[in-house]
Amino acid sequence: MTDQPTALNLPPVDPLPEDTQKYFDICMEKLGMVPNVLRAYAFDIDKLNAFTAMYNDLMLAESGLTKLEREMIAVAVSAQNKCFYCLVAHGAAVRQLSGDPALGEALVMNYRVAPITARQRSMLDFSVQMTIASSTIEEANRQTLREHGFTDRDIWDIASVASFYNMTNRMASAVDMRPNSEYHALAR
Repeated sequence: MTDQPTALNLPPVDPLPEDTQKYFDICMEKLGMVPNVLRAYAFDIDKLNAFTAMYNDLMLAESGLTKLEREMIAVAVSAQNKCFYCLVAHGAAVRQLSGDPALGEALVMNYRVAPITARQRSMLDFSVQMTIASSTIEEANRQTLREHGFTDRDIWDIASVASFYNMTNRMASAVDMRPNSEYHALAR
């Protein structure tokens, strides 16, 4: 594997702006690495900032969905799209957040065999339906989520997270985004 985060020759802004460097330093401190998705976007600080703002809003902001549930959506969507980067990175996040390496592996392979609740299964069914046939979603699909305890705001968040990963999966695949090797050994 190369040190480049993608197959494209897009060197990062050098030097990085102070705020960006501080963000990367925090990543190193907390994660032991700067995720390659951030390194990939660092050729254009405005694009990096837009990406991180959307990611932080969807994955870290207050929501009726837990952080683990949002990562589960990322993995289920990425499995449908066969996105190597996101399966490796978010599979690791599921392992870390759940404390269960088998859950991370099951979600990567086939969420339908994962030991999850009926509520989580309905959330992932909806997310996968959005991924493979979004035009087929109807009120009955939203109602199923409500019957499993999701609010309309939760449904918005499920749809937002699934949509974000459908976009990022396509981007990662198109530019051959490469997962950091550190992800492979996390929480095993």
